[in-house]
Amino acid sequence: MAVVFGLVDFKPVLEAAWFEVPHLYLPFETGGFFSRYHLYFGPETWAILPVAVVTIAEHIGDHTVLGQICGRKFLEKPGLHRTLIGDGVATAVSAFIGGPANTTYGENTGVVGMTRIASVSVIRNAALFAIGLSFMGKFTAIISTIPKPVLGGMAILLYGVIASNGLKVLIEKQVDFHQVRNLIIASSMLVLGLGGAVLKLGPVTLSGTALCALAGVLLNLILPHEEKFQDQKVEELLGEA
Repeated sequence: MAVVFGLVDFKPVLEAAWFEVPHLYLPFETGGFFSRYHLYFGPETWAILPVAVVTIAEHIGDHTVLGQICGRKFLEKPGLHRTLIGDGVATAVSAFIGGPANTTYGENTGVVGMTRIASVSVIRNAALFAIGLSFMGKFTAIISTIPKPVLGGMAILLYGVIASNGLKVLIEKQVDFHQVRNLIIASSMLVLGLGGAVLKLGPVTLSGTALCALAGVLLNLILPHEEKFQDQKVEELLGEA
């Protein structure tokens, strides 16, 4: 439909080469084969560090959802410490060659939820296949021609599946929203995460997932647990009323 409405520009495909080496960046000279970047750690690093809170929160959430989809407890086996180390090593290697951060992106969780395919061998082969395709200039150019409306439609479905799987976890864990404590935590996280709230602490800025995750953890530690007999008493009073 995008092609019919003239939203796709195939000019990059015609200009691209059939075989093309991916553009990598390294912190040292390679004789002109790869580009070089300056490896630097300065005070600006403190402003970027909170991003780790975002990836850790997303990592735990995605593995919880994946566990529900696959019927396994990934946070216990292989264990959260191992999966977090895997994310850290992958991100370090990717950054070393000029790539983006690697983490358990919610988009991939959505794909697993929709396709119901979570086989490690299938995902490994798909990764090798993707690496091979990255050397085909024409193919990568075709990917770049996908218009924003198509990507937007995909995003609606993917993020919708992610949100639905999150709700599924709450339902299966039987989270009691009759308790004011749980209502406060969930409501605060939703408003902070979706409302665009920003918290600045000196050079550090927290927003989005990082801010709502931090707020959720702190509220979970601070707010007292409600006794079950109190809830039963309230229900009895409401019944009498």
